[in-house]
Amino acid sequence: MKVLGVDPGLTRCGVGVVDGVAGRPLTMAGVGVVRTPADADIAHRLVLIERGIEQWLDEQRPDCVAVERVFSQHNVRTVMGTAQASAVAMLCAARRGLPVALHTPSEVKAAVTGSGRADKAQVGAMVTRLLRLDAPPKPADAADALALAICHIWRAPAVNRLQQAHAANRLQQAVAARARPAPAPVRRTPATAPGPRPGAPQKGTTR
Repeated sequence: MKVLGVDPGLTRCGVGVVDGVAGRPLTMAGVGVVRTPADADIAHRLVLIERGIEQWLDEQRPDCVAVERVFSQHNVRTVMGTAQASAVAMLCAARRGLPVALHTPSEVKAAVTGSGRADKAQVGAMVTRLLRLDAPPKPADAADALALAICHIWRAPAVNRLQQAHAANRLQQAVAARARPAPAPVRRTPATAPGPRPGAPQKGTTR
C-alpha cells in the first residue's frame, strides 16, 4: 500500500509518501512541503496548494490519501485555514477516485509513538526510526505528513475488518427481515346496529 499523507496548512502543507504494509518494514517514497506566501489572498493560496498536491499525486501515484482531521482550536483563523487546505487535499484525491482517510492528531501520535500526547519532537524521532532515516524530516509539517501515512497503513487492516463486520451485520439484518412472514391481514366484520337493550320498549309497543 502506498499512502500520501497530508498535514494541511495554508503557509506550509506537509506531504509525505510511505510504502508498505502493516507488520513489515515501511519505506519512505518522498517527503516535502507545499508552501504559499502569507501575503497572498486565500483563494490564490488554495490554488497553489491544489497544484502542489496534484503534482505529488502525479509523481507518486498513491493508493490512497490520509489527511489530518481538523479539530477545534482557540485560534479560529488557524482552524479555518487548516480546514480549507484539508478540503483541497480531499478534493484532489476524490477527483482521481482515490479513497480518503481522516485521522485525528491524537490517533496519529498514539499509532506512531504509543502516546496520544506526544510532542512534535517525539513524533519526528519515531518517524525517523520507523522509516530508517538519517535525520528527522524538516520542517515538522513534513514529519507529521509521514506520520499520517504510517498511521493509516497500520490502522487500515483493523478499519477494514470493522467495516466488513458492519456490512455483514447489515446484510444479515436485511436477510432476516425478508425471511420474516408477513403479518396476516386483519379481517374486519361489517358493523351491525346494536340490538335493543333488555327491558327497553319495542317499536310500536307501549308499556
